[in-house]
Amino acid sequence: MSESPASILLIDDHPLLRQGIKQLVDMEDDMKVIGEASNAADGIRMATEMEPDLILMDLNMPEMDGIEALKKLREQNVSSRIVMFTVSDQEDDVVAALRAGADGYLLKDMEPEEMIAQLHQAAVGKMVISDRLTTLLAQALRSNKPQQTARPDFDSLTPREKDILRLIAEGLSNKMIGRKLDISDGTVKVHVKHLLKKLNLRSRVEVAVWAVEEGLHR
Repeated sequence: MSESPASILLIDDHPLLRQGIKQLVDMEDDMKVIGEASNAADGIRMATEMEPDLILMDLNMPEMDGIEALKKLREQNVSSRIVMFTVSDQEDDVVAALRAGADGYLLKDMEPEEMIAQLHQAAVGKMVISDRLTTLLAQALRSNKPQQTARPDFDSLTPREKDILRLIAEGLSNKMIGRKLDISDGTVKVHVKHLLKKLNLRSRVEVAVWAVEEGLHR
């Protein structure tokens, strides 16, 4: 990778954990920790100043938790990829984070090699979710759907929407989808909005999980 390393901001109230991640990342040529914050308020300020490529943020922090911080960052149009990094594998936490605009959800008990592999994926714009949460998410989506709701209908989508749906299922961001299909981010956003409405789904993550379940991502 000849481009400059992907910049990472760590927001976590455990200094030892931040140090451990920084040491891991420092061994990689294509990623670099450019800032650390021990609380959400400092993290938000640093994120708006630095606009890092990737923000790795704890879910449970004193004063302001990760979900609230995530919402604030999205409200301020921070374009960084934001991945939650937490001990909680509770379905409610995972769903809340992804609905609030997280680009990923990783568990702190993962192996260091797996952690670095996932960060690489996140840094290039892929959505990352710890393996054991994917099944949980699929079940959550099934049980959260009101029974009377019509099943998502793939055939109701236009050819372009189908292309975009498959790319969302691969975990690509709007920017990457736009680049791949040679259209602007804004155009991708409009298509995503339309296909969510047609499929009666509420977020890109629901689209991705549904597409994977239906075998539409190949």
